Amino acid sequence: MTIIWSYFGARLGSVRSKSRGSPQPGTIGYHRCRNRLAQMQEGDTRAGLRGNAPGLLQTSLMRLAPLKTEAARPMLTDRYYYLNNFRLVLSWLEDRYGDLLEEEQRRFIADFNALALPAQALLVRMATRKSDLFRASKLNYEEIGSSEAAAAPLIELGWIDDQSPITLDELFTLLRKDELLRLLDAPRAAATLHKPALLESLRPACRELPLLQTWYAQCGEKIYRLRAAALCERLRLMYFGNFHQTWSEFVLADLGVFRYERIDCSGNSRAFHSREQIDVFQQLYRCRERLHDDADPEQILREMPQAVQDSDWLEQRRAKLMFRIARRCEQRQKAGVAAGIYASCAHPGSALRAALIHERAQEPAKARAACIAGLQMPREAPDRDRFERVLSRLDRKTHGRPVARARNPIPDFAIIAPRPVPAASVEQAALEFLSASAADSSRLYYVENTLIVSLFGLLCWEAIFAPIPGAFFHPYQHGPADLHSLGFVERRGAQFASALDSLSSERYKEIILHNHLEKAGIQSPFVAWRALDQELLNTALECFPASHLRHWCEWILLDAHGNRAGFPDLVQFWPGERRYRLIEVKGPGDRLQENQRRLLEYCTSREMPVSVCHVRWKDQVTPARADP
Repeated sequence: MTIIWSYFGARLGSVRSKSRGSPQPGTIGYHRCRNRLAQMQEGDTRAGLRGNAPGLLQTSLMRLAPLKTEAARPMLTDRYYYLNNFRLVLSWLEDRYGDLLEEEQRRFIADFNALALPAQALLVRMATRKSDLFRASKLNYEEIGSSEAAAAPLIELGWIDDQSPITLDELFTLLRKDELLRLLDAPRAAATLHKPALLESLRPACRELPLLQTWYAQCGEKIYRLRAAALCERLRLMYFGNFHQTWSEFVLADLGVFRYERIDCSGNSRAFHSREQIDVFQQLYRCRERLHDDADPEQILREMPQAVQDSDWLEQRRAKLMFRIARRCEQRQKAGVAAGIYASCAHPGSALRAALIHERAQEPAKARAACIAGLQMPREAPDRDRFERVLSRLDRKTHGRPVARARNPIPDFAIIAPRPVPAASVEQAALEFLSASAADSSRLYYVENTLIVSLFGLLCWEAIFAPIPGAFFHPYQHGPADLHSLGFVERRGAQFASALDSLSSERYKEIILHNHLEKAGIQSPFVAWRALDQELLNTALECFPASHLRHWCEWILLDAHGNRAGFPDLVQFWPGERRYRLIEVKGPGDRLQENQRRLLEYCTSREMPVSVCHVRWKDQVTPARADP
């Protein structure tokens, strides 16, 4: 957990609301953690986390999530909960994809169902772990009993292997340092080395294959290699229809950490409709894993499947991976290859990246063409401002002057606040300063991308979770599979129109309050339950005009993926006057991001009260330089 807590440690301070005077522990940390996990789940390289980071983030969310008190937290009483979940997956796949399963998969399901309970349980225990190597002495489970007895039929089926050679690196993952020193007869000086340094010091002497094959006898215990790991992984991918959900999803649901909307997933609502689609999906998964392992992007490109013509969501995933391959090519100074990928890629941002490459390569005509083409593509709408900036630079180089560009001025103000303690954030410091200095009855809350986006999610709940064909494949989906596609809003046009029509009367408040009560805690790509208590919700509904809420909903619907971010950090309410102000906080040296500027300009053009608060630290400002 060190990686996660060191990153979010500065965000876990209590945020105080002037009206309540009580802390809201971990509010900022929870939502930063939640947003970063969403980026990882969507395969966004900007998340900057690799390897087991998604699992660590899941664990962090479990710690920060709004569960009951420690004593009231649910416990799993079924000793075979993991086995029952695995059986559920196999049964579901037989029912939904029986006509698409390979012979090897059918045989695996039949043989698994014929196994004795201990053997089934042991296989699932191993299949749901990260590694494919196991020490028999570490497979101690009360409900299974003897691991060697349970493993015997699995060895006979060829699903696990107790005679497999292992490499030096694998051995170091299995054994403790003291065991390694004894096993490899390392010199006495090696005892002072850390494990990674010990591995490198022994590597030159442990390269011969015969030595690798003799380690088993010297270990004094059995070591199992799970041969069925890849097959179990393919079954998991088929069930979830995505790359990020793991077997832990069932456990989190059983514990009540995650709850899901109940959608009618009829037999026709399945992720795959042909064997070819499954092959493409698994091919994408292999390419994605190789990209994570930093393999040559050009080699991965050659292994990528062709465009998918009969599945929008699958083509969407392929386009996203193509975009990421192109970005990796850019990072490796292969701009020409990247530009070629972007030219044929339908993922948002491709046209802009192509324009930037051509601009850097001193190819103004190609850069201009890419910008003009991008401005005409609906999927590139979020980058409109960046296209215009590129065109402005090109005009300045060509004609000596940029194209005049009108901008709506964004109101701003500055504060000089005490420097916060190391564990606090600039947003928290601004909130506390503004709360303490306000002479009226206003209330301030830290909301960032939670409050307004949650109001949208509650108002449009029925539209978001409409049982559209191709949107929901299994009972554990956080949101519709086509959420990031261009047709997401169009496919639900009638439902979204109905939700927005409710804003012409008081009915929208009834819808939001009803869904806040009835859907509480259910996973949604838009609703941040922890940040939306009853007091904040009631205050927002009283102070946000319906016309402003409509504007925000329309803004999100322009880009249901990208426009969920960029909302200001703080909201200030004046309940007695039924008005509000949104405040984006910027610390010393910080400036508005492009998505933040676009949203603030959108709001100011519609006369919505927004401001940017520039924070300066008191210990860095002399009295002579202080703002009046």
